[in-house]
Amino acid sequence: MSAGRASRDAAYFDRLYAASDDPWQFRSSAYERRKYAATLAALPSRRFRAALEVGCSIGELTRLLAQRCDAVHGLDVAAAPLAVARARCADMPHISFSQLGAPHQWPLGQYDLIVLSEILYFLSPDDLACMARRVCEGLAATGVVLLVNWLGRADNPCTGDEAAESFIAAAAPELRTDLQQVHGLYRIDRLCQRHPKEGQGSALDPSRAACSRATGPETPNPQ
Repeated sequence: MSAGRASRDAAYFDRLYAASDDPWQFRSSAYERRKYAATLAALPSRRFRAALEVGCSIGELTRLLAQRCDAVHGLDVAAAPLAVARARCADMPHISFSQLGAPHQWPLGQYDLIVLSEILYFLSPDDLACMARRVCEGLAATGVVLLVNWLGRADNPCTGDEAAESFIAAAAPELRTDLQQVHGLYRIDRLCQRHPKEGQGSALDPSRAACSRATGPETPNPQ
């Protein structure tokens, strides 16, 4: 991992979506379909009250998560994929979306499922630590965190393995890993609370103030 590499910014994703409304072929790729199936299989069998999907893109995984959740809130930093996602999920009123640049922008509220699929390796080391703090603060007492990371090489701030291990290490005061799987080109890590919370929030590193700017709205209505 390169400590000097900055996180991918909104302009980077805007350029990708300007060239294609589905740059990673989420709609058509057999690889993505297999990965979605493995992602859902890694979830506990119970139903979830409120899920947060960070980096939801055009909403393909969002729709699948919504079958297991009473409410799903998807975040993305780019406007273009969110327009597609809102249209794609218009028939599912329990799905909502916000344009927010996580981790420095984050919705209020508590979630019992937080999914970070193919997003962490776009972050710098500092922002990975900030993301871990955000997740710990927003996770309900019985909540589950699911990480999905591609293991190939690309010109990103870190690899999928580095991203997953850095997140897990940063979250370790609050979360423990209870499932790890490697499926060829990607890995899945499932985390849960190390100790049940007595109240909301997190007792993590006071440096979390660096993550406290521009917090987003709480569960906005679909647009």
